[in-house]
Amino acid sequence: MPQSLRLFILAGEPSGDRIAADLVARLRERVDVTLAGVGGDELIGQGLVSLFPMSDLAVMGVTDVVLNLPRLLWRLEQAARHILAFRPDVVVLVDAQDFSKLLAARLRKRGYTGTLILYVAPSVWARNPERAAKLKPIFDAVLAVLPFEPEVMARLEGPPTFYVGHPALGERLQTAAAPESGPIVILPGSREGELRRHLPILRDMAEALSRIDGATHLALPTLPRLRSRLEREVATWPVPVSIIDRRADRHALYADALGAVCVSGTVTLELALARVPMLVLYALDNHQAKIFKTLGRPQVSLPNIILDRRVVPEFVATPLVAGEVLPAALALLGNKNARQAQVDAFGELSDMMEAGRPPFGRQDPAERVLEIWGRQRPLIGS
Repeated sequence: MPQSLRLFILAGEPSGDRIAADLVARLRERVDVTLAGVGGDELIGQGLVSLFPMSDLAVMGVTDVVLNLPRLLWRLEQAARHILAFRPDVVVLVDAQDFSKLLAARLRKRGYTGTLILYVAPSVWARNPERAAKLKPIFDAVLAVLPFEPEVMARLEGPPTFYVGHPALGERLQTAAAPESGPIVILPGSREGELRRHLPILRDMAEALSRIDGATHLALPTLPRLRSRLEREVATWPVPVSIIDRRADRHALYADALGAVCVSGTVTLELALARVPMLVLYALDNHQAKIFKTLGRPQVSLPNIILDRRVVPEFVATPLVAGEVLPAALALLGNKNARQAQVDAFGELSDMMEAGRPPFGRQDPAERVLEIWGRQRPLIGS
C-alpha cells in the first residue's frame, strides 16, 4: 500500500463536487493525500484550494458554451499547465465530459504518463456510442456511478470500467410506506440556464402545489452560493417557500417529504434513494431540443433509465409551461396509491444501486484508484 499520493482532481458542477469530495475522504483513510485541483464547496471542505472557481465550468447547452468559450479555453490551458507543473501521481476528472476529454487528451499529447481516471462514465448508452472507444487511448480507467455502465463500456470497447456506486447512496432510506403528509420539495437545478428556464414554471405551479392534500409547505433545497439569489426570487411568489442550503437539513427534508417536483439530473437519483415520489421536468434550450428529438425523445430521469421502465412522469420540451406539467403533478402527489407505487419501485432501484449488477459488483472507488495506480507504478513501501 502506498504511503502518500499526489492527486489532482477536477469537478465541474455540484454533483461532481460531491463525488470528488467523497473520493478524497475515502483516499485519506488509506494514504496521505497532497491535493490540488478544481472544485466547489465540498472539495474545499476537504482542504482543496481551487485553481479557479468551479462555476466557470458549469455551463450547459450550446448557447452557454459559445458565450463562455474564451473562458473555457483559458481554463483548459490553465488546468493543463498546472497539472504538468504539479506532477500528480493520479489525475481524476469528475464528469464535465467535454472539458475532461479535452484536458486528458491535451495532457497525453504533452507527455503526461501518470494515471488518468474519468469518474462518471459518459452516457454512451444514450447517444454517440462511438465515444466509448475514443476514450481508451487517453484514460486508464473509468469509474461508473450507474450499475449497468461497465457492461455497456465493455461492449463498446471503451476503457476498463468499474461500478463504484454513487454518493447519492448516502441519501438511502428504508421507507416502506408513502407518507400521509409533509413538505413538497421543488428543485429548479443549479446552473444559471436551468434556473432561468425553470423558476418561472415552478412559480406558476407553486400555489396549486401548496394546496395538495397533506402538503405542509414548499421547500427548495439549494447550494449556499445560490441562497440569496433564490430568496430574492421566491419573495415574489404567491406562497411562502423555505430555502434550505445545509446538506443535513436536506437529508431530513427528504425523509419527511410528501413528494417532489424536480429538474432532471443527479437529484432524481438522490430523491429515488430517499424514496421520495417525484415528477421530473426539463425545459430544453433550442439546441438541446433538436438533439432530444433526434434521439427519439428518450427517458431522461435516472430512476427510469436505471430501472429501464417509466416509473417517474417526465415532461421535457421547449417551450415548457406550467399548465402542461401541473395536472400530472397533482395526480401523482395528491394520490397516495400513485406515490406508493413509486416508493415500491425505488426500493428495487436502491437494492440494485447498493449491490451493482452481476458480474459487475459494486467496488470502493478509493481502492480502485489505488489499484489502478499500483498497476502502473511500483507501490511505495511495498
